Amino acid sequence: MTLIFAHRGYSAKYPENTMKAFKEAENAGADGIELDVQLTKDNEIVVIHDDKVDRTTNGSGFVKDFSFAELRRLDASYKHKTILKKEPVPSLKEVLAWLQTNQLQCNIEIKSSAESYMKIEEPLIELIREFALTERVIISSFNHYSIVYCYRLAPEIEIAPLYHEGLYMPWVYARSIKAKGMHPNFRVVPNEIIKASLEFGIEVRPYTVNKEQEMRRLFDIGCTAFITDDPVKAIKIRKEYS
Repeated sequence: MTLIFAHRGYSAKYPENTMKAFKEAENAGADGIELDVQLTKDNEIVVIHDDKVDRTTNGSGFVKDFSFAELRRLDASYKHKTILKKEPVPSLKEVLAWLQTNQLQCNIEIKSSAESYMKIEEPLIELIREFALTERVIISSFNHYSIVYCYRLAPEIEIAPLYHEGLYMPWVYARSIKAKGMHPNFRVVPNEIIKASLEFGIEVRPYTVNKEQEMRRLFDIGCTAFITDDPVKAIKIRKEYS
């Protein structure tokens, strides 16, 4: 069965990378969530996509220039007029504690900024181990040095390279860095690449798959999983295949 990961939570309908979006993804029946991590000024790992807070909150400036307490005062749901309750930027600790209450898988993307490389990996691994979630977490990044470093620190946690350009025999590359899976842009993985990767034991979880036609293509060939903004739509289509 092709698994469904909710991209930044159920982000088609709720504020991305918030507890609200993650909980609604669980309620929708998603198999997992995908989220992004960055470091604050006081080295708290927080869940936010951009280097800056401007797009997703009512604040402005770089995440790295905020303390965690300052970041928590911002509202990550202010653009969603239908949501009356303020949604703060979550800490990764908060998300991992919530994951202990369910069986969801979690894809943690390390944002590939130069500031965070070699700073975020060790505390990230410590947290995943502290919450006993090593079996349910996949660490991904466009910075492949970062995930290789994670593998060296914690070979028990799965790593998966993110990429958005066509790779020749990507399963060979994945194996070379000890990755058990890979997370390509859906546009650069034709069916034959997905099939070959699966045959060589490499799991494929394309991103960000929102169109019905693409979802059906991936269900048809038995892709491992895909990452989508709209888990409800994906689950509805998947039911036709069961």
